[in-house]
Amino acid sequence: MSLERLIELDQSALFFFNGSDSMFIDGLAFVLTSGLTWLPLYLALLYLVVKNNETMAQIGLIIGCSVLCIILADGISEHLFKPWVARPRPSNDPIIKYSVHIVNNIRGMDYSFFSAHAANTMSIAIFFSWLVRSKLLSVFLILWSFVNCWTRMYLGLHYPGDISVGLLWGFIVGSIVYLFFRKIYFLVRPKLNYVSSQYTRTGYALSDVHVVITILLLTFCYAVIRGVTIIQ
Repeated sequence: MSLERLIELDQSALFFFNGSDSMFIDGLAFVLTSGLTWLPLYLALLYLVVKNNETMAQIGLIIGCSVLCIILADGISEHLFKPWVARPRPSNDPIIKYSVHIVNNIRGMDYSFFSAHAANTMSIAIFFSWLVRSKLLSVFLILWSFVNCWTRMYLGLHYPGDISVGLLWGFIVGSIVYLFFRKIYFLVRPKLNYVSSQYTRTGYALSDVHVVITILLLTFCYAVIRGVTIIQ
């Protein structure tokens, strides 16, 4: 299949996700795509790490690896692939931009390929999935990443192809950073395998995991309420 045909299919697939006739969904997507909306989730993950690790060295290593996930996921997208590929965002593509549904006149100024939102959120989701080893938390974090990806297509800021590559790169980054974390972490702490109904296999209290999930759900509820009022 030729590159031109792939681009055509990508453009066609975009319109399945892009826009709707609902001002509520417009507002919801607008709120959900903002990094500030998810600040409570980031703080909840920080709480989980601080509460379940004994030393500042352990806590600092996890925080540093989380930052490394963002640096690698975002940096490769923003500073290497986007200027190299130079693919316009759907909202700015001269071929389809007048057919793309735009919310609050958000068009984005940089390039489209590949999605840093997809890469960033998936890298964090995968890193914490490996770190905590809670199936329930993993499901919610991956769904959180997918929700962020949906907003980018709904708002006409990324093609499905941009999202797919971003998710793949995020998965790779999150996994590689976790392997790096393990190599460093177990130099200073013996391997432990918790067998308990109150803890995950890596020693994270399930009660604290549930706090993170609760904050994630409450944040989504906030976005729903905010979405009702933000688009007038």
